[in-house]
Amino acid sequence: MSQTTDKPTRVIPSAAPTEADLAAWADLPRDEQVRRYQEMFKHADCNTFTTDTPDDILAAARKRVAIRPQLFD
Repeated sequence: MSQTTDKPTRVIPSAAPTEADLAAWADLPRDEQVRRYQEMFKHADCNTFTTDTPDDILAAARKRVAIRPQLFD
């Protein structure tokens, strides 16, 4: 039988992290955190300009997170 853990195996920067994500991120060494940010910023979506403000982006992310539990009901 394989062992399981409550920690995410691949935590990435997020606008709306869970408590588990925050704990897993804090457990990463700083150089790994920086590497993951660099990897994230290489994504094509990070090179797209927008007129949205940071508050607009955060509100949209929170809205998506709020409806997430409904997807599995």
